[in-house]
Amino acid sequence: MIRHRVHPAWAVAAIAFVALVGAAGFRATPSVLLRPLHEEFGWSLGTISAAVSVNLLLYGLTAPFAAALMDSFGMRRVVMSALVVVAAGSGLTVFMTASWQLVLCWGVLVGLGTGSMALAFVATVTNRWFVRRRGLVTGVLTAGGAAGQLVFLPVLAALTAQSGWRIAALTVSGAALAVVPLVWWRLRDRPADLGVTAYGAAPGDEPPPAAPAGSAARNALSALGQAARTRPFWLLAGGFAICGATTNGLVGTHFIPAAHDHGMTETTAAGLLALVGLFDIVGTIASGWLTDRVDSRLLLGAYYALRGLSLLVLPSLFAATAHPSMVVFILFYGLDWVATVPPTVALCREYFGARGAVVFGWVFASHQIGAAVAATAAGLVRDSLGSYDWAWYGAGALALLGALLSLMLLAGKRMRPIAPGIGLAVHHTAIRQEPV
Repeated sequence: MIRHRVHPAWAVAAIAFVALVGAAGFRATPSVLLRPLHEEFGWSLGTISAAVSVNLLLYGLTAPFAAALMDSFGMRRVVMSALVVVAAGSGLTVFMTASWQLVLCWGVLVGLGTGSMALAFVATVTNRWFVRRRGLVTGVLTAGGAAGQLVFLPVLAALTAQSGWRIAALTVSGAALAVVPLVWWRLRDRPADLGVTAYGAAPGDEPPPAAPAGSAARNALSALGQAARTRPFWLLAGGFAICGATTNGLVGTHFIPAAHDHGMTETTAAGLLALVGLFDIVGTIASGWLTDRVDSRLLLGAYYALRGLSLLVLPSLFAATAHPSMVVFILFYGLDWVATVPPTVALCREYFGARGAVVFGWVFASHQIGAAVAATAAGLVRDSLGSYDWAWYGAGALALLGALLSLMLLAGKRMRPIAPGIGLAVHHTAIRQEPV
């Protein structure tokens, strides 16, 4: 056995973090470029939001297949390919002249690329490389997306204001390409590749089983078919769909244009959204720490409830300047932005065992379906009513519903698998699984 002063799992986690930051550059661009594209091409906010919705939808639907591809071909190959596709999609936008080209570049190419490095990638890294500190590492890697938003949003807003949106798009493309060599250099698929066991594994522990033989698509669909027969899957998927609607779909896409409607400059609004990313890093890491110590169902219930209450008061906080009440909202909302991810990953692992990462990919797909619906719906609300107010109120009500769905998981807390290959691998006391 090879001895290491620092377990190589931490190097893998560090490279995964950098890769997630590089891919997150595009996650920041829609909110910054929404207004410039509207002004240059005359496309309605509903049309542009539809392209964002295609991106969000593919971002989610790609995730479970990407997790299965990582089982079949390795994380390194999938992540490198994904970064190249993100770079191509963002770079090609500088040549577009019609709205369908925006859908192709923003929606299809970047959606597929970023979806291949979505949170299912986080679940795959933690499942393979960590036994101890899984919740904490999940929180840190999830915060990589927030860090990308924090790094890129103010830069992209400034570049757009000074040099135009095309330079901003090319900057995102270059950032994604710059990460590719690092992934090739240090990202490894499994601990056995380096002659070690997962971090925190006992000497005799067996590594997670390899994916069943067959195609990635078949394995992903098989995991969905088995998980969909359980009540916890639908409660988790429903709650996470609401999570996507109330974060990426609404706030991530429409906060800047909504603030601009009230006289706030786009650079100021982008700075506020970047602060959401800053506080999200703190909140998500703290959520990972709590996930190792507190029942994940209770955490999700609290997160969704607090988010819902904050969104209900947001319409009254918009103004031409960033007054203290808005800053307090940004701090509070930022702490809760994706704090839902570590407990959701933990519950997928708890209920679905070795296939938890692939099942989480499907739960994450529901997150992006919710985000896609909210992105388009909010754009249509703004086009028809001239204000975003009812979009915020609707999102607040949905988040409160998400809290209820999460607490409903407490009714079937200790469950065993309904079929071989998925199910609870944590509890020693197994009771009957509840079907849908």
